[in-house]
Amino acid sequence: MRRRQKGLNAGLLLLLSQVHQVGFSNIPPVTLATLAVNVFLFLQPLKRLDRACISVDEALYKRDWHRLYLSPFHHADDWHLYFNMVSLLWKGLKLERRLGSVWFGYIIMLFSLLVGVVYMILELALAELLDDPRYKYSCAVGFSGVLFALKVLNNHYHPGGTSNIMGINVSNRYACWLELVAIHLLNPGSSFAGHLAGILVGLMYTMGPLKSIMKTCAGQRNSYNSEYFRYSGTPSYSPQDYNVYTGGLNEDEQFERAVRNSLNDSGGSTRHYSNERRPYGFWLPPEELSAEELRRQRLNRFERW
Repeated sequence: MRRRQKGLNAGLLLLLSQVHQVGFSNIPPVTLATLAVNVFLFLQPLKRLDRACISVDEALYKRDWHRLYLSPFHHADDWHLYFNMVSLLWKGLKLERRLGSVWFGYIIMLFSLLVGVVYMILELALAELLDDPRYKYSCAVGFSGVLFALKVLNNHYHPGGTSNIMGINVSNRYACWLELVAIHLLNPGSSFAGHLAGILVGLMYTMGPLKSIMKTCAGQRNSYNSEYFRYSGTPSYSPQDYNVYTGGLNEDEQFERAVRNSLNDSGGSTRHYSNERRPYGFWLPPEELSAEELRRQRLNRFERW
C-alpha cells in the first residue's frame, strides 16, 4: 500500500474534469453521492490508511469491524482514486438507470461490506493452504473490489460485446477474469484477493442466492421486479409500451445516444444541429421519429387500456 503523496493532486483534478465533461445533471444521484463520499474521504480521511485498511489480523482477530466500511472508501493516492472513480462513473451511469437509485444504493452499501468479508475469507484460506501467515496481515484499501462486483452485474444486465485487454479481444462475459490477472501482472502491489472477492460477490448476486436474500430482507414482493425500476424510482412500463418512448433502442443504444446528445449540447461534437436546445437524455431527430408520430403512438397506447 503506497503512501499518499502531498501537493498537487493531478488525478483528482482529472477526475473533476471528467465529471464536468459528463455533466453533473447527467449522473444519477447514488452514483454522484458515492463519488462525492470517496472524494471527500480522500481529502478528509476519517482515519489514517493503516487504520482504515482491512486485513484478517486487524478486522477479524482484533475485531476492528469498522474497517469493513472504512476500507472501500479510502484510497492510497489521487491516481488510485481517479481510476476507481472513473470506473464507478461509467458503471453507475448504466446500472443505476437500469436497476433504480434505491436498489443500486442498496447494492453499493451491501457489496462494500460483503467484499471485505469475502476478502478476509480468501486471505485466511490462502494463509492456511499455503502455510504462510503473511496473508493474514495483508491490508487492503480502495473501491476496486466493489467495482469488480459491479462489472459482473453490468455484464449480466448488458450481455454481448467484447473488450480488448492487453491486446486480447475477449467476450465481456469473461473480461473480468482476464482483467483480474492483467491488473495483478501490471501492478503486483494491487490486491488480487480483493479483486477476486469482488468477482465472487458479483457472481453470488447474478448466479447465486444473494439477490433473492436481498429482496427478502428489503421486503420486496413479486408484485414488481426491481430490474425494471427506472432511475426515478418508479416502475417502468411493459416492454411493448416502453418501446414507444425508446424508439425500440436497447439500453446501450439509449445510453450512447444520451451521452452523445449531452456532448453536442455542450459543444463537445463537431456535428451541428438547429439552435433549438434539446433536453438532456434520450432524443430522436425528426427523420427517425416525428413529434406527431410519437404523440399518436402514445395516444394509441392509452386507448388500449
